[in-house]
Amino acid sequence: MQEKYRDANPVVGFVIRRFFERLARALGELDPASVLDAGCGEGELLRRGVLPRRARAVGLDVRLGALPRLSPIPLVCATVEALPFAAQSFDVALCLEVLEHLPDPAPAFRELARVARRAVVVSVPHEPWFRAGNLLRGKYVRGWGNFPEHIQHWNHGTLRAFLAPLAGRVEIVEAMPWIIAICRP
Repeated sequence: MQEKYRDANPVVGFVIRRFFERLARALGELDPASVLDAGCGEGELLRRGVLPRRARAVGLDVRLGALPRLSPIPLVCATVEALPFAAQSFDVALCLEVLEHLPDPAPAFRELARVARRAVVVSVPHEPWFRAGNLLRGKYVRGWGNFPEHIQHWNHGTLRAFLAPLAGRVEIVEAMPWIIAICRP
């Protein structure tokens, strides 16, 4: 399990709960019948009840070991840059906390848009606030708060600039220290 989800710090707990609440609200407004959780990791969305209950959900992660052992939803081991699904297979494609790990996130976003009928929802750390929060917690001090696997760094402007040529309408939802973008064709 990712360390941040077990952190006993009440401030960390608050911002994580708020992130998932805002994400759940966005998904509720989209009211999908099917959802792809691309980069599902250990199934935190499922564990927290964020995925809409009536929606058919599929979890996907590149690391087989990260996939939840006992899952009530189908799980697929694959990369987000080459999704093994037909075009428009899902109402909504989610990709949370993944783009910042990719050397070139554009192919991944294009794949998400290809398999989504109604919306692609992505989240990324909001810089420099994400790093500042890490420094305040005494995490990743040598890298000035940068999580070592983050190779892309985003703020509202850079995320909009990245998404603009790839997506139709983009709505930004603030979930400090993350940014959620709801992209519709």
